[in-house]
Amino acid sequence: MPALDVVIAGGGRVGFQTAELLADRDDDITIVETDGDRVDEIADAWLATVIHGDATDPAVLDQAGVADADVVAALTGKAGLNLAVCMAAERLASGVRTVARIDRSEADDYSRLVDEAVFPEHAGARVAANRIAGSEIKALADVTGDVEVMEIEVADGAPAAGKELRSVRFPTGTLVISDDDGSRIARPETTLSVGRRYLVAVDPDVVDEVLKLLRG
Repeated sequence: MPALDVVIAGGGRVGFQTAELLADRDDDITIVETDGDRVDEIADAWLATVIHGDATDPAVLDQAGVADADVVAALTGKAGLNLAVCMAAERLASGVRTVARIDRSEADDYSRLVDEAVFPEHAGARVAANRIAGSEIKALADVTGDVEVMEIEVADGAPAAGKELRSVRFPTGTLVISDDDGSRIARPETTLSVGRRYLVAVDPDVVDEVLKLLRG
């Protein structure tokens, strides 16, 4: 899967942890944060480009590279601010995908104005990362420590597409769990069919290699 260029507004818990997950997928991350001390902490992590400023300011969004971004994710704790960031981004970069953290009580009003919504009660970093990455890859909740459990859709033209599991050389640290209809455990003869989704457990250091095999 090609790397995404992502601008995240808000470097708090959700924003920072989301950036960590996306960076593990080799996406290019820029974080815009208003708090100077937090900006220094993020910069010290060497995780993303970080900009000190207000993401509702068009000049700050320009500095963050919104014109070249694939996704703008507004993940602050303020729903109205997040909506304003997304709307400003859409005006500056037509076609950019927008993800906003909003209150469930405001879902009907706000969710139709952005491409993806993240609700605070479910606003873990993995949920936000899933919304940013799109529907083809879903990282599931942490249940096994550092192991990533992902639901991945096989892309047309991917190296593993159309092949049986036993013929695909997955890296050590990979376990394809489900069959293509999710009704049983995958077998050696399971075929990795284009457009089908498979549940895969992956060690963090081989996630990129597995995604290349299944997504291209």
